[in-house]
Amino acid sequence: MPSRFPPTSRRRPPRAPAPARRALVAALAIALPAALPVALEACGDAVDRAPRRVVIPAGVSMRVAADSMANAGVVRIPVLFRLYARWIRQDRAIKAGTYMVAPGASWNSILDDLVRGRGIVHTVTIPEGLPLAQALALMARDLRVSADSLNAAVRDTGLRRHLDIPTPTVEGYLFPDTYTYPDGTGAADIVADMVRAFERRWTPERSAAAVALGMSRHDVMTLASIVEKEAAREEERAVISAVYHNRLRKHMLLQADPTVQYALGRKPGRVLFRDLRVKSPYNTYRVKGLPPGPIAAPGEASIDAALHPADVPYLYFVARPDGRHVFSTTYRDHAVAVRGYREARSARRKQAAAKKASARRDALPVAPTPKP
Repeated sequence: MPSRFPPTSRRRPPRAPAPARRALVAALAIALPAALPVALEACGDAVDRAPRRVVIPAGVSMRVAADSMANAGVVRIPVLFRLYARWIRQDRAIKAGTYMVAPGASWNSILDDLVRGRGIVHTVTIPEGLPLAQALALMARDLRVSADSLNAAVRDTGLRRHLDIPTPTVEGYLFPDTYTYPDGTGAADIVADMVRAFERRWTPERSAAAVALGMSRHDVMTLASIVEKEAAREEERAVISAVYHNRLRKHMLLQADPTVQYALGRKPGRVLFRDLRVKSPYNTYRVKGLPPGPIAAPGEASIDAALHPADVPYLYFVARPDGRHVFSTTYRDHAVAVRGYREARSARRKQAAAKKASARRDALPVAPTPKP
């Protein structure tokens, strides 16, 4: 029996012309790669909009890094972050460090920081002439490293053996300079880096100059540290060095005040007669020759002064009020200079006392004038 309905057509709908299909494919090829990263990033909004600290250890994969970001609340779904990093080809170049991620930071900016290594860093400046104890206090404060770990690092037996020094610490060998380290850098790495900074300055020319003087590197650094503490004027470094070289040559006591201050563990100041009696191998008023090791960190100028003393006959010097020194060849001339120093100091004290008394008088209330 024939059907009441007309037969269904089995023909497919007409296809779009070939040029239109190619245009559509091209549009999708352009749009999808651009849209996918945006979609991935949109799906992975940060869990928390507060600043977050993230630690990326050295040598970890992007998987571990993404998990660290998720644990810190920077990303919600670590797998999406990994896919995004892979899509933009930034998944193999991340650098270790500690990073502070700002609120609302995009994945692009986060990955840019990871790739460029723009993590948290700390900077410390070690001034020339700073004793080790004070340098370690600065490092602990500015580099956020524990004082105990730093103290252990400067006493490391292997490091001291490498430097060939007899002293219990690397006093004098942490080169004075400005250093910047990523957050989390260990004390041993910091100390080793500062020692390497010194070793880079100990050039073959300086080594040859030490040999010509018949001095070891340790002797040079010890003398340089004394020069560093004594010299207030750049032009006097080589002259002060010459005084100590001359005294060593004549087997005289060095009688260097900074060594007494170091033995006492005291900051620079006037050395009293009773201080000269302190029993210490660093007291050059009692022990002949150089002390056991440096008393501070000398800079390059003082190292060069120790290696190249001025050609002068001086054996003595005493400070002047302006920071310069009076140099003498004989003890008689030195005694005259010392007397002049003491008289000038006494005059300054009297002048200061007079000013203080005058200021106190000026501060007194004025009595009212009685009425007639």
